[in-house]
Amino acid sequence: MALPHATHMDLINVAPLGDQLEGTVSTSLIKTDRLQLLHLVLAENQDQPQHHVDDECTIHCLEGVVELVTGAGVRRMTAGSIVVLPAKQQHALRARTAAAVLVTLLLHGGDAGDQGGAGHRDAPGKDSPARA
Repeated sequence: MALPHATHMDLINVAPLGDQLEGTVSTSLIKTDRLQLLHLVLAENQDQPQHHVDDECTIHCLEGVVELVTGAGVRRMTAGSIVVLPAKQQHALRARTAAAVLVTLLLHGGDAGDQGGAGHRDAPGKDSPARA
């Protein structure tokens, strides 16, 4: 069963988890027709494969150290840093420590872009991208 999302005007706590970081699972905090907030929790050395979303998005490092990998290089994100990615920007995340990031997606009718889902992930050795 899916966890309930917050609704408009609910207060959402994204404070650092500290000692509770390990063992916490990633969750979708809120999802409307136009916006989704994801609390992505990554274990040390966990990678999120390369993918993109159809619209702009933000990645806000809440705690830990995460590397944002794009065609332009690698950017080291630490607690408090935030980046706005342009639409269709291929990127991957690499957690260098246990980490949590807040991802903000712009949605079109409930999907992260016209192709749906959270963008497209490039599957190694595949001709067509797989949906996230």
